[in-house]
Amino acid sequence: MVAEFRRRFWVCVVLSVPVVLLAPMIQSWLGLEEALRFPGSRFVQFAFATAVYLYGGWPFLRGFVDELRRRMPGMMTLISMATTVAYLYSAAVVLGLPGKGFFWELATLIDVMLLGHWIEMRSVLGASRALEELVRLMPAEAHRIREDGTIEDVPVAELRPGDRVLVRPGEKIPVDGVIVEGRTTVNEAMITGESKPVEKGEGDQVIGGSVNGESAVTVEVQKTGDQTYLAQVIELVRRAQESRSRTQDLANRAAFWLTVAALSVGAVTFVIWSVVGSDLDFSLARAVTVMVIACPHALGLAVPLVIAVSTSLAAGHGLLIRDRSAFERARELQVVVFDKTGTLTEGRFGVTDIVSLGDLSERELLRIAASLESRSEHPIAASIVRYAEDEGVDYPPADEFHAIPGRGAEALVDGRPVKVVSPGYLAEQGIELTDGRIERLAGEGKTVVFVLIEDRVQGALALADIIRPESREAVRKLKELGIQVMMLTGDARAVARWVARELALDDFFAEVLPHQKAEKIEAVKGRGVTVAMVGDGVNDAPALVAANVGIAIGAGTDVAIESADIVLVRSDPRDVVAIVQLARATYAKMVQNLWWATGYNVVTIPLAAGVLYPLGFVLSPAVGALLMSISTVIVAINARRLRLGRS
Repeated sequence: MVAEFRRRFWVCVVLSVPVVLLAPMIQSWLGLEEALRFPGSRFVQFAFATAVYLYGGWPFLRGFVDELRRRMPGMMTLISMATTVAYLYSAAVVLGLPGKGFFWELATLIDVMLLGHWIEMRSVLGASRALEELVRLMPAEAHRIREDGTIEDVPVAELRPGDRVLVRPGEKIPVDGVIVEGRTTVNEAMITGESKPVEKGEGDQVIGGSVNGESAVTVEVQKTGDQTYLAQVIELVRRAQESRSRTQDLANRAAFWLTVAALSVGAVTFVIWSVVGSDLDFSLARAVTVMVIACPHALGLAVPLVIAVSTSLAAGHGLLIRDRSAFERARELQVVVFDKTGTLTEGRFGVTDIVSLGDLSERELLRIAASLESRSEHPIAASIVRYAEDEGVDYPPADEFHAIPGRGAEALVDGRPVKVVSPGYLAEQGIELTDGRIERLAGEGKTVVFVLIEDRVQGALALADIIRPESREAVRKLKELGIQVMMLTGDARAVARWVARELALDDFFAEVLPHQKAEKIEAVKGRGVTVAMVGDGVNDAPALVAANVGIAIGAGTDVAIESADIVLVRSDPRDVVAIVQLARATYAKMVQNLWWATGYNVVTIPLAAGVLYPLGFVLSPAVGALLMSISTVIVAINARRLRLGRS
């Protein structure tokens, strides 16, 4: 469409030159009556104007017929009626009807309309370019590894699940798969919005379109074609951009009534000027200008352009909108309810507290415990070792390691006997502790293990599901936006109370079974508030459906979560804040565009009708078309400002 309007515009500009130069009014302005006037000049002007009307006006005439079939008159109806009335009247004047034709106004009107549509289509294309950008992420070829170990370059479309491909440093990963050989970092910024490269090794999933880092890796193909993550993202973006919203329906209704009003005002304008004794061409020019300037073009674009920009903007940051109406409701959120495990927390054990009960420092206690646990494969042991490494604690290798079945482990660390054991071991050994810190940690539902050196309790380590560092920021920002934050979990009340206190949540629901989660959401909605549920999209599915806005978080490569309205690619609760902020900014842009598109007509239609004619001010049809086109471009530019984060 961009190419078509560009071509028609330039052809019509060339054809309009003789139309304008042969107009008596233009000749008198330029003082060229003698030079440009010749016998039959009006028929030459008529011929060129006819070419402009038929070739340049064809897209509008075609759109007029489509609108009549749908019984939804709109901008094409107004443009077609304005140009057709002007053309037929001017043609009748050439053929003998008394009056003054305005072929030059008709030609320049069509030129301006074509230019406006060309610029508008370019704006639409720029707003919707996210799909093209996503498609370009996929490489065209892949290095497939044959059974004999040799490599062949094949089109990505020929890859099948089970194939193995070599991805060299700096290359794009061709399809979704799993690394079977090698270790590298992968830049997934264009896919998930995560700017930090992610370390990947054998057994880790990779997404087609992401960029391999410093090392070559072998990837086994798992998904191809429409099954790939990127293909699903493209489909989600396409559906979201095409889906209707409540604001869009409002804009369409406004455009319909504006068209009806424009036709009515145009007819009344013609009648009034005719009754007061004006020339037929003047009355007709006023009616044509009213119809042109009232074209609801800007109104028709006010919402779709913002939708296109916001949807592509969201997709580029890993926020995938599946339901436009739900996205609009996100701006009205009053309560956000988070699932705990894997959402507010990391879903894995980690050390939260270290308590020294002797002379050892907390760091020394951690060093000794990590030394012993480095020899164990127990999940708690792995958590202690990982925490020590994250804290930069160096620990020596332990000697003579032995597991204590069901109770812990023992070994020699620095030549001394060390045990890391459960409370049950202390009870069996008759060791009693009366430390308020230990009782508090146990009361929070944390797992507590004790460090014994030479059979004396020197300290304790508490472990729990680690709260994501991002969760604190997410909760704080949601509260700054005036939104209450709650938590829903099947975990024990003591654990839930600890997490709620750490994050300063407004409320929490604990020991809730999966089938009861939807009931809790309904109960919160019963307070008369708009509620969002944030969960992993699997066991939280009923609650996601029950909420006003269902948000699936941490979807990874599985984006086809039918129960969620919005899918957040990253496991980052801060993206919920981004959704609310984007929803509010999007709505604000829609309202701005709707006000401009309608308010502009309130001012300009009376001017087009000639209310200021007694003061010597008159709008010609061509100027009306120019103003109409400018309003359309302003709406397009305002929508694009959403991408820049400007209000």
